[in-house]
Amino acid sequence: MPELPEVETSRKGISPHLINKSVQDVVLRHTQLRWKIPQDLLSEINHKILLSIDRRAKYLLFNFSSGTLLIHLGMSGSLQICPLNSPPKKHDHADFVFTDCLLRYTDPRRFGAILWLGLTPENCSLLNKLGPEPLDDDFSAKYLYDRSAKRKLPVKQFIMDQKVVTGVGNIYATEALFNSGISPLRAAGNISEKRYQVLVAAIKEILQQAIKQGGTTLKDFVGSDGKPGYFQQTLQVYGKTGQQCPHCETPLKAVKLAARASVYCPNCQS
Repeated sequence: MPELPEVETSRKGISPHLINKSVQDVVLRHTQLRWKIPQDLLSEINHKILLSIDRRAKYLLFNFSSGTLLIHLGMSGSLQICPLNSPPKKHDHADFVFTDCLLRYTDPRRFGAILWLGLTPENCSLLNKLGPEPLDDDFSAKYLYDRSAKRKLPVKQFIMDQKVVTGVGNIYATEALFNSGISPLRAAGNISEKRYQVLVAAIKEILQQAIKQGGTTLKDFVGSDGKPGYFQQTLQVYGKTGQQCPHCETPLKAVKLAARASVYCPNCQS
């Protein structure tokens, strides 16, 4: 599914085409996504100028003077800039028509969301309990160390908890733990602040590199320009169970944590 780098790549890709332009129409072809798209959405943003596009965790926030529109890409969603009157394909569920282009929402599995948050987006239940952004200064080794005190939860699940830190999904958590030499199975409360310094630095570096490379292409995801991301070419352990560790050549192992596969090196990570 699209993770933080993929969502940030989409935000950066579509923003230059849409900011300071007004919505002329909203075309809804399939309104039942994870939640039903509001039928009165057009009346909320019709002829309103898009002021900015922000990202919070894996959610995109489209800010108008009348309020905020939330778009979540779910498992397989994507956003693309298309010429006006572009014919839709099978899974193109919504078009936001601007003055000289349209923003098209595509989602084969329909697990995404398009929601109107009005003038108080901070009250939305999807947003108001999220932890700090992993690329912000608030996300630090001391913060993780303090939050992890006495926690027996495996550290992989701990850093994927959106209430602890937002947007660190399975791919990037797996890679960051490998780069920092920490086993995904180690209890979060059994990690020193010094080791959390290494982990926080690894998370930030990996996410920044993934954003620069347009994200990771897995299954259905492509960027806002219809092109794939290339970070997958630099993955060291994710999806490579049984292959040799790039550092010590020990066969990589996989373990299930919260129903998600976590690949690690039993020699390099402890």
